[in-house]
Amino acid sequence: MLILLPPSEGKSAPATGAPADLDALWRPELARHRRRVLTKLVAMCGRGSTRGVNASLATLGLTAGQHPEVTRNAGLLTAPAAPASEVYSGVLYEALGFADLPPAAQEWVAGRAVVFSGLWGAVRLSDRIPAYRCSAGVTLPGLGGLTPYWKKALTPALNRTEGPILDLRSGAYAAMWTPSAPAVAVRVLHERVADGVAKRSVVSHFNKATKGRLVRSLALVSAEPRTVDELVEALRDLKHTVEERSPGQLDLIVKDL
Repeated sequence: MLILLPPSEGKSAPATGAPADLDALWRPELARHRRRVLTKLVAMCGRGSTRGVNASLATLGLTAGQHPEVTRNAGLLTAPAAPASEVYSGVLYEALGFADLPPAAQEWVAGRAVVFSGLWGAVRLSDRIPAYRCSAGVTLPGLGGLTPYWKKALTPALNRTEGPILDLRSGAYAAMWTPSAPAVAVRVLHERVADGVAKRSVVSHFNKATKGRLVRSLALVSAEPRTVDELVEALRDLKHTVEERSPGQLDLIVKDL
């Protein structure tokens, strides 16, 4: 089983530690692709002129007040690194609560979760990375759009992956790789009753927290489904309300946010 996760914009910067070793990250055959993206990103963010800084902010989709993110990117080659489970600190990862999981559950998540990233391509939660800012939707000078760049690199590297695959990515991260093994993508819907009629709507912000709790519940029982059908059954056994919308598409229904 493999669980595909998005990264988080929120990150905790490690205070100490050696820089990331690109050859030691998951799927080392991707090291040259990672090095190319990293080099282009650092070079772009290292431009100290006002014009260069403004261009970097625009490329990364940041505001003037987020200038420190550009400065941090400029130092990525020597920045301290830590396990990705400690670096990613957004809503999904708070809900997952990796650090608070029992050791067996931590091992389960570490062996199955893969985080997709505009900078690294795809990493395990145990991989050591620094804090950075670079989404999959970015177009880097001299490189182009990161989504198509990584799709070309990740497809041969990941297509030998066996299923079932639980795909919790969204947007550009889902476009970075289309699983060839049996997979199911999850959409979170909020169900509420108005005038005696149940109505459902797509969840935005709380979508991430719900997905984090979903992974946590699977980890706590060390679920080992061998097929997509068994994965769906495992979710139902854990009291999640799920409905198969179409082949490969699953709706997760929540009543409380």
